[in-house]
Order: sequence, then structure tokens, then C-alpha cells
Amino acid sequence: MTIYDISEKAGVSIATVSRVLNGSANVSEETRQRVLDVIEKYEYTPNAFARGLGLNTMRTIGIMCADSSDLYLAKAIYYLERQLRENDYRCILCCSGYELDTRRESLDLLLQQKVDGIILVGSNYIYGQAAQNKYILDAALTTPIMLLNGALDAPNVYSVLCDDYTSVQEATGRMIASGIHDILYFYNSDSYSGKRKRSGYLNAMETHGLEPMQEFFAGNHEDISGMTEQLLRLHQNGQAFHGLIAADDTLALAAVKYAQTLGMQIPDDLSVIGYNNSILAQCCHPELTSIDNKLEALCQHLTDTLMDVLTDNYGIKNTMFSGDLILRGTTKAL
Repeated sequence: MTIYDISEKAGVSIATVSRVLNGSANVSEETRQRVLDVIEKYEYTPNAFARGLGLNTMRTIGIMCADSSDLYLAKAIYYLERQLRENDYRCILCCSGYELDTRRESLDLLLQQKVDGIILVGSNYIYGQAAQNKYILDAALTTPIMLLNGALDAPNVYSVLCDDYTSVQEATGRMIASGIHDILYFYNSDSYSGKRKRSGYLNAMETHGLEPMQEFFAGNHEDISGMTEQLLRLHQNGQAFHGLIAADDTLALAAVKYAQTLGMQIPDDLSVIGYNNSILAQCCHPELTSIDNKLEALCQHLTDTLMDVLTDNYGIKNTMFSGDLILRGTTKAL
């Protein structure tokens, strides 16, 4: 017997069962009794992650991110915290790092704080192997799990993300249409989002009968000098390219520095497209063309969905937004 079986037999949502288990006042007496009758009949005992009977909602949401110094993640946390506060919810933030064990520990810590929901910020929380995602599924047995820019098809897990695949595919296609065929894809992550971006680039190149060119940067996400040096080594090894599409704006900024180091003219000698449309896009000269992944809209929709789930309005399971290419000075007319 699981919380899902109880919701089915009682004819209520998983969120309602969770509120009854937590002793929330936001449940009618009739509904509460119906759930309790099912629990008693089937002798259901909440698992180790479940919150005890008789406890009231803490009106607190747990937020997890891998690294709060990352520009994208930091901005997402700002939007989420602001929107949750507007809904009279507080936040507890855990920076979990990138190791699976520390992520499990961080998630357990938030569950012990009896949070009403948990938001996982960033696609790097979703692994390719099902067994590695089990810690998320276990947490979802008692607490709604919201994924920002990741997707996982599981009960009580809700996903809000940007269509990274199509965004990069279309940006690559527009650069090709401008007459540039030797386009390098510069990336630094094999996360769920990272794989989708890379697939979009590969599809566009292959569709136009062009040879893909890819370069992976394994260093720190703040090491713009290291990124620039890596591109310079490509040049020294005879790797020529007149277009570059980057998986984020930091990588794109390194490409601008690379071009300037070699005395190249942007965009005549090198066209550059970044991703995230962050503040970095306006911190270089010329200003950076970048894909806007609608981060604020994603955070707003995720918060709205979570509020629907917590008030028993059955939130939308999966929502995908389209990205927009914001044209600036690092690209020719596309």
C-alpha cells in the first residue's frame, strides 16, 4: 500500500493524502475522514520520508541547486524565492553540488524540515539511469517535486522547461542560412538540458549536409580564460570555424575574447550565439546574440503549478516553453 493507492481508493489527489498525513487544516472533514478510513482499513504506515500525523503545514518550500554561484541557477533562485514569498511561502535553500550522494543527503535534509514541496533547479538532477533517479521518486512519495528545466515522468513530479533542442536547432539553422557552414558547438555539460541543446545543433548540421564540429570544456564554469585558451589551442591545431554556438553565455563570452585575441572582426570573421540571454550578453563588445530561455516565465509557471498542487487543483504535469533568439552585434543578419 502506497500513498498513490490511498489516493485512488479514497478518490482524492496525492496532494490531499499528503495534507491529511501532515494534519493540514486545508482539507474538509469529510475528505479527511475518507482518507483516514482507507489508511485504517489497509493499515498503511508512512515510510521513513513521510511526515507524522497531526503536524500542520510549515508553509515552506525547499529549493535545491547544484551551485548558487552559477548565473543561471542564481537568477532562478531569485525569481522562485520572490514568487513564493508573494504566495506567503518561505524557502530553505540547499546547494547540493554535483555528486549523487550529496544530493541524496540534501533532499533528505529538506524532507526532515517538513517542507510542503521541493524544487530542483537545473537539469543536472536528472540522470540517464533510472536507478540514479530513485532518490527523487522516493521523495515524491510524500512531497510534490518540481523540476525546473528537467523532465522525469513519475507520480507527484512536475516539470517546467525550455525547449532547448528546438531553440538551438533553429539558431543553428539561421546561422547556416546566413552563409556560415563551419560552425563549432562549444559546450560544458552533458546534463539533460545539455544533451538536448547538443542534439539540436547536430540535427541542424546534419539536415543541411554539414559536418558537425564540437568542443567540450571540462573546467570550472567561471573560468572564461580557460575557455578562451581552449579555443586558441583549436586554432593553433588548424581547426578553423567562422561560426560558434555556445551552450551558455559564459562560453560565448570566451569565444568573443578568442576572436579579439586573434584580431578577428565580429561578426564578419566570426559569428557567435550564446544561450540564456544573461546579463553577460550586454557586457561585451559587440553585445552578444543569445537565446532567451524565458527563465522568469518558467519560474512563474513552476510556482503557479506548485500552488495548484498544494491547493488540490491538479497542476499540469509537464510544460515546455519556446526560446527566443535575441539578435545583437555578434551575428550577421540572420
